[in-house]
Amino acid sequence: MIGDTPAPALPYAVEGHGLVKTFGAFRAVDGVDIAVPAGAIYGVLGPNGAGKTTLLRTLLGIIDPDEGRRTLLGEAQPLRMARAVGYLPEERGLYPSMKAYEAIAFMGALRGLPLHVGRERAKAMLEGHGMGASIDKPIRQLSKGMAQTVQLFGTIVHEPRLIVLDEPFSGLDAINQEKLEGLIREQARAGVTILFSTHVIAHAERLCERIAIVAGGRIRFEGTPAQARDRLRAQVRLRTRAADGPWRGALPADTVSEDGAWHFALPDAGIEPLLRALIDGQAGIESLSIERPGLHDAFVAIAGAAAAKQMQEPDAVEETA
Repeated sequence: MIGDTPAPALPYAVEGHGLVKTFGAFRAVDGVDIAVPAGAIYGVLGPNGAGKTTLLRTLLGIIDPDEGRRTLLGEAQPLRMARAVGYLPEERGLYPSMKAYEAIAFMGALRGLPLHVGRERAKAMLEGHGMGASIDKPIRQLSKGMAQTVQLFGTIVHEPRLIVLDEPFSGLDAINQEKLEGLIREQARAGVTILFSTHVIAHAERLCERIAIVAGGRIRFEGTPAQARDRLRAQVRLRTRAADGPWRGALPADTVSEDGAWHFALPDAGIEPLLRALIDGQAGIESLSIERPGLHDAFVAIAGAAAAKQMQEPDAVEETA
């Protein structure tokens, strides 16, 4: 701030340009450009081994790129902004004998938060999220989901401007995944930028304002989930009483018949001209549905079937430094 004039707001919390990171002959990050809007929930989506962890660590300054440049909260040397960042790595780690609230306060202290402040915030966070009975419990007595929640609280207790989560949903059951999604939304409503990696498409589809689809160390797509889905045309399923008639000529050229129904891509002109032809031709419409492609369909089209299959395989260790 100069005088009474506040510094201009940053359009992007994180930026990377031409990032390359190699380990021997392996290019974990291969010419990546990325820009995470300030205040957004941004997902890096891809299978295990795609380079997500290496990309996050490069952006955070934990490892340096072989080529390219990056800025974190406007700083070209990311580690200088470490106290303004909350980072939850994929490899979890808490002292088993430490009490839950002390573990949170300790993690905050590593980012410069006074211990007494961290302890008070930790107790309030645990109480506020239905974990008041666990405040004084050692970590070893907590369930896996509760321990991961404690580690997440430790990641955000110092009230960072940017939160980076590497595969935060890994190993959690459906209930704890839902709770974690709620915590992420809560932080985003407070104006915090959220950057997380995942190989679970559903989380990215529900949470993210923008996504980067990563495969083979490269970004194959960047934009909103809706823009990814819009790369594919909606599919129409039509069932008619009549098997033939003049209306058949109105069906698109890509129409196939399967299970007694007609299947085809939604025409560029929309469904209305076809409906008129079906009605005028007395096709006898029994059912007609338009199915919009999901993010999974878009991922297959963008990254390929092999990458999509990897997304469904059990968790694997991502290749990193």
